[in-house]
Amino acid sequence: MLAKLAEELPHGDDYLFEPKWDGFRALVFRGSRELFIQSRDSRPLDRYFPELHDALLAGLPAGCVLDGEIVIATPHGLDFDALQLRLHPAASRVAKLAKETPSSFVAFDALAVGGRNLMGEPQRARRAALERLLGRGKPPVYVTPMTRERDQAEHWLEHFEGAGLDGVIAKPAGLTYQPGKRAMIKVKHARTADCVVAGFRWHKSGEDAVGSLLLGLYDDANVLQHVGVTSSFSMTMRKQLVKELAPLRKDAIGEHPWRDWAGAAAEASRMPGGQSRWSAGKDLSWEPLRPERVCEVKYDHLQGNRFRHAATFLRWRPDKPPPDCRYDQLEVTKPYELESVFSSGSKGS
Repeated sequence: MLAKLAEELPHGDDYLFEPKWDGFRALVFRGSRELFIQSRDSRPLDRYFPELHDALLAGLPAGCVLDGEIVIATPHGLDFDALQLRLHPAASRVAKLAKETPSSFVAFDALAVGGRNLMGEPQRARRAALERLLGRGKPPVYVTPMTRERDQAEHWLEHFEGAGLDGVIAKPAGLTYQPGKRAMIKVKHARTADCVVAGFRWHKSGEDAVGSLLLGLYDDANVLQHVGVTSSFSMTMRKQLVKELAPLRKDAIGEHPWRDWAGAAAEASRMPGGQSRWSAGKDLSWEPLRPERVCEVKYDHLQGNRFRHAATFLRWRPDKPPPDCRYDQLEVTKPYELESVFSSGSKGS
């Protein structure tokens, strides 16, 4: 079951509010003797998280199916980069990382308990079943906090981001489990930033349309760092961008700050053209532009020194000089202890 994005938490007294975890969505199937962990698109995850597989097999009763999130918790909050490193083809590497940065599973829904299918039950009943099954949970298996109080959820939205969480989910209390449907509501922080447009990628349809713009911000050393992309354009605008950006393509590579990454880039650098474990061989080649144009984008939060998700294009900023597009314009999130998230408990289940 999926969620649709909203700008604010819904009003009313018939919602269950939960933190939105920033990890790998996963379903856990516990049979009589075996256990399977799979991704949202039905890919097996067990081999990447052997320590979690063993803990869930030992700790869960037979005949249950749980929906939740795989996360890696550190003293500084959730670490999505460490999570991505687990998707490695070498079992020896995965085993090493499992010891160095062990994962956890945060359960937020019970789809079956004791062999009984609960998907047709209302959310409030599934939540109660989840709490009976796991109690408050113990490492590395947790039950996500929940509240019915909108004010408390607003507090979570304001503070939990400092622990690496991704917003708040609102679930109608009477909602049945609806696979593939955007039946829940998610609310994230929305922020804006002025970014340098330093390159672009062609649209999958061909070289008559722009697929995405590559965004940059200057750091304290006045080096332009790649921070993400924006691709929220209509097809009409994609084709118009080809004409608009044409003058900036001339002689762009000569003094371009990313010219060393014009071909393939090392993954660790996270520069344009670099493959990640999510890119699955996709064509990530890019076209450099002279870094002379600025646009304003909307983003939710940073992951390290880049945008966690694709940013939303808002407008061009012809009044903004590119050197003024710096990291120091971004809001800094105050740290928040991850343990305090779980100590928030569950209210009104």
